[in-house]
Amino acid sequence: MKMVSALLLLSTLLGTPAAPSRHPSCYRRALKDHNCESISEGRENLRRITDGLQNHFWEGKGCDMICYCSWNELLCCPKDIFFGPKISFVIPCNS
Repeated sequence: MKMVSALLLLSTLLGTPAAPSRHPSCYRRALKDHNCESISEGRENLRRITDGLQNHFWEGKGCDMICYCSWNELLCCPKDIFFGPKISFVIPCNS
């Protein structure tokens, strides 16, 4: 009887959908020109972070998502995931 109760409880827990994440996840995006050098200010909704962080961009109007350009694609992540919570607060935001 205990085994039946345990199996019933386990099947109920497995059937319950997990709670969605509170922050967006990382994603990759192909570049149209297949070149990191072709990204300019205001184009593709990206802004350069600083000259010290080559190929790093803020995405959108805020400073929540950071994108890194790697040859022919962009890798975009929330800033806390990309740099970690101890470093992300010192990255300058020029919104």
